[in-house]
Amino acid sequence: MVSTSTKGLSLVEIAQKTREAARQLGILSIEDRNNAIEAIAQALETATPEIIAANQADCKVAEEQGISNSLYNRLRLSETKLKATIKGVRDVKNLPDPLGILQINRELDKGLILKRITCPLGVLGVIFEARPEALIQITSLAIKSGNGVILKGGKEAINSCQTLVKVIQEALLKTKVNPDSIQLLTTREEIKELLALDNYVDLIIPRGSNAFVRYVQQNTHIPVLGHADGICHLYVDQQADLNKAISITVDAKTQYSAACNAIETLLVHQDIAPNFLPKVAQVLKEKQVELRGDNASQNLINVAAATEEDWKTEYSDLILSIKIVGSLEEAIAHINTYGSKHTDAIITEDKIAATKFLNQVDAAGVFHNCSTRFADGFRYGFGAEVGISTQKMPPRGPVGLEGLVTYKYQVTGEDHIAATYSGENAKPFNHLDL
Repeated sequence: MVSTSTKGLSLVEIAQKTREAARQLGILSIEDRNNAIEAIAQALETATPEIIAANQADCKVAEEQGISNSLYNRLRLSETKLKATIKGVRDVKNLPDPLGILQINRELDKGLILKRITCPLGVLGVIFEARPEALIQITSLAIKSGNGVILKGGKEAINSCQTLVKVIQEALLKTKVNPDSIQLLTTREEIKELLALDNYVDLIIPRGSNAFVRYVQQNTHIPVLGHADGICHLYVDQQADLNKAISITVDAKTQYSAACNAIETLLVHQDIAPNFLPKVAQVLKEKQVELRGDNASQNLINVAAATEEDWKTEYSDLILSIKIVGSLEEAIAHINTYGSKHTDAIITEDKIAATKFLNQVDAAGVFHNCSTRFADGFRYGFGAEVGISTQKMPPRGPVGLEGLVTYKYQVTGEDHIAATYSGENAKPFNHLDL
């Protein structure tokens, strides 16, 4: 199969080609889709030196332009990170087929059968800043779920993204998946036009800064899946095990501080604070974490003052705000006031307190005695994720294949008409699940 070049085409024409390719992709067998995913994995392995070189070129420009540490960390694609991402591609291949699943099989009346069956969404529009491995994850999930995808990477990752799409499209030429199902946009001006393509794009997935995600949400009629903030909390309860609390706090803040599931605020019960705070502060400072604390915290450790704005801030960096609270209820109230409904955790040996926290904190992820860094599609066994959603309606949290499919109702009959089931002598329905 030869992909038709999109050079010289308008974005509307590119979207039309993507939609047509997606229709073809959506009816391919699971074997054909999995073969395409494996072909991509193998091509990425072969092209690793080329991909790393392109990423290093992006990183060099980024350094010269003085981008933030958090954005640079997201941009950098090391060989280790690439290998992990390729493993994620193969994990997606090994997942069950999300398409054609029979959710409802019901006899409405004899010979009149209702079925609800999963199917692709159609075309995804994914806009992301830095993080080139996101392109790989999204592409593998799109193919597995039978969706086309129009990708728009950040200008800081232009070489990485162009190289990755070239490698992926060339791999797809050897499969039954039309390479036109994967498209890459390269200019900022195309974002606004993409957001207006509600006739061709079925879902927009933005991955980037708070301001950027809000911009997308406010400037399109297309459904948007994403989160504007990653303000995650860790609450250390009065019944916490200190060793667990220190280990988890350090991991949740420093393991990868640029991630949206890293904690930004540490809440500590007043009864445990005098013993816990000096110990955890020492370890965090050894990890180069800048600490900011409320008045009560400042009485126990040497930290800068935290302001009201700190409770509302996603640092995406080695900065952590600390607040001492008088009760579990106060901790929950703080989280529900300032949190972004992403991921929040409690450290405690009190099962009743843990249950109350898990039930009453309003977030997509609520954890007990473990790091918030586990809020990730790969770690959940989804193979990869297209993003994390903090909305109440599903999909919520890390979104894998299940968030990229919808369903349709199929009804078959034998000359059945609605008039038979209405009026004074209406025939009743069976509504018998088969």
